[in-house]
Amino acid sequence: MLPTEVFTCFPGQMWDRVLSKVKKAVVFMDDKCAESLHWNGGATSVFESGARNLKQFSSFESGGENEPKAVFVVSTLLKGRTADIIQDIVGLSHFQYCVVFTTVAHSIHLLANNVTAVLEGNPVFEQFGDKLCEWMGDMNYTAEVMHAPVVFAPVSPQLFLAPTFAHLFPLLPRDLEAINMKRPEKKRFGSLTDVDLHSLTPELQIEIKSLASAVNSMFESTSTREESFALGPMSRLIAGELANHPQAKNRRKTAPNKASIVFIDRTLDLTGAAGHHGDSLVEKILTVLQPLPGHTTDVQVDMLELTNLQRTTDSQPTLAPGCLVQTQSSTARLLWETMLASKQKEAVMEVRRQLVEAASKENLPIKMGLGRVTPEQLCSYIQLFKSNWGALESHCGVIQLGLATAQTLRHPTLPRWDSCLAFERLLLQALGDSDFAGVLRQLLPLMKPRAAKGEEGSSSEYSSGSRLGEEECGPDELLVLLVYLYSLAGEAQPADNEEEEEKVERELIGALTLVITREAELSPLLQKLTGCGSIEELTMERAHTAVEGVFDTLRELSHARDHLKQLNSVYTASDGVHQAMYRPFLRQVLEEIFHPDRPESPDIEHMSGGLTDMLKTGFSMFMKVSRPHPSDHALLFLFLVGGVTPSELRLIREVVSAHKPGTQVLVLSTRLLRPTDVPELLFTTQRLVPDIGV
Repeated sequence: MLPTEVFTCFPGQMWDRVLSKVKKAVVFMDDKCAESLHWNGGATSVFESGARNLKQFSSFESGGENEPKAVFVVSTLLKGRTADIIQDIVGLSHFQYCVVFTTVAHSIHLLANNVTAVLEGNPVFEQFGDKLCEWMGDMNYTAEVMHAPVVFAPVSPQLFLAPTFAHLFPLLPRDLEAINMKRPEKKRFGSLTDVDLHSLTPELQIEIKSLASAVNSMFESTSTREESFALGPMSRLIAGELANHPQAKNRRKTAPNKASIVFIDRTLDLTGAAGHHGDSLVEKILTVLQPLPGHTTDVQVDMLELTNLQRTTDSQPTLAPGCLVQTQSSTARLLWETMLASKQKEAVMEVRRQLVEAASKENLPIKMGLGRVTPEQLCSYIQLFKSNWGALESHCGVIQLGLATAQTLRHPTLPRWDSCLAFERLLLQALGDSDFAGVLRQLLPLMKPRAAKGEEGSSSEYSSGSRLGEEECGPDELLVLLVYLYSLAGEAQPADNEEEEEKVERELIGALTLVITREAELSPLLQKLTGCGSIEELTMERAHTAVEGVFDTLRELSHARDHLKQLNSVYTASDGVHQAMYRPFLRQVLEEIFHPDRPESPDIEHMSGGLTDMLKTGFSMFMKVSRPHPSDHALLFLFLVGGVTPSELRLIREVVSAHKPGTQVLVLSTRLLRPTDVPELLFTTQRLVPDIGV
């Protein structure tokens, strides 16, 4: 059996290709590649490999007069905007030697240039190399252009993220309408499950092919033959592309190692993504702390407490933030993995234990505290390192994770998490007892502008209590609650009166519009949703139009599992003894995969990649031929298209250890989700036209 360590090494091996070229070079890197590097050794590895400088991939950057070598690392096609930026940088510099790495394979560059013939060599890369020499001003200078799939970020040994595809998200019925509008009436698709790859926009085709190519590179590098399975329309397209990848066909004939990979659409369970039921410290850290600029996963940890600076409005930008990634210290790396995989209480206890251990090693005067861990207690331990530079340097990783924990636990917006959780539980119980209009009506009391709550003259329900400003839900949380509720809409009792539901929706649209327009400032989500950079730009009409669009999308969410025969519900109604429960879709899928009787699931579709597989599938209709099953191999990959939550990582580990402990499971995903990511992906992302840098 192939150990998972072989796969864990893969992202680093791909970065080694890049690092082998950076000696004495100025390195220019786009945000997506920079995020991947961040989890693969960070900027330190670039400088240790001999680079002179590391700069943002931007037309406003350039090399100095005494810097003749440049390396570009980009996650996009080498044409359009990407080519323009490279030309700008080269034009402003004095380079004589340029190396360009792109994560997009040459075969996809051919497709993007409408070349269908099979060509020898890498003509597109060679042509771009000639352009580089032209831009450098001498055709005798050196230019190299190559493919390096530096796509995966090893967040933990069990989890790889692909920041390059962070905004790739399964399609919704409104996307189907857009696809059908461009097709003749007789050739329109009835549902998303009928859509084929060639009917998508060129941008989305390139995105899907690039993702399949990156996964193929991983299997190629590890000599693995995979069986692909899919749940959901987008997963079906990706798995089909991987199964029919030209290089994959040759690899499968000779590859000695075997694995199964199951692609799953995030839209099949938005309840789990939008819910606050995970009991995960990392989920809360990701939600309340600000993201690192240009990153989708890591956050900024305020390091001010370790300095003698006074907290003023000006001091923050001068101080570099800490972060969650700890690639230099094995102790800090293990602590991060524990935080990611454990329940909150266990994770916080482990943070305290590691801080106490670090202080003890440095003989710092620590006062042991038992019982409940408080942010004040964690900060008091961290303060001990403040005046001891050697100790601070030795335990920097653990200290950053300790600060992230303390800052999250005392964050003024954290009480909103518990408010959302309480309301979600209330909604779960209500779903089994009333129709959807009745459940929706329970949201109306929450839909009040924040400035109005607690003001003189407002109801006592909102004016009592000293922490209301912290606990009340803002527009972002209200949007998350709406996603949570609408994802379960199909579980409510049948409606007697559909007009009542429409009436409540109209009330909610009006109330939410008012909430948004009364905000003191617009959050990043609201800026994207309304298209306004500030509250001053926002009119009532623009807010109303945006909210109506939100509800158009919300109404489609409950139909995501309509095409499934067996795994079509994530809700268990109350039976009088037990309360109504959310049943995670992932748990159901894994229990189906690891069922001792190995039943053939009607919902987990095997994607055949060759004639033998097709014959096997065909003969199985008439003869007893065993079709591939996801549990056939001791190594299973789960690829969640659209994101995975930290609590789902723990759930996967628990289900596997309970049902089939010998199986190794690696999780791949496009991003690590926080609840507020879900409205952004649903309401503000151009799913059909992703940004491919052209």
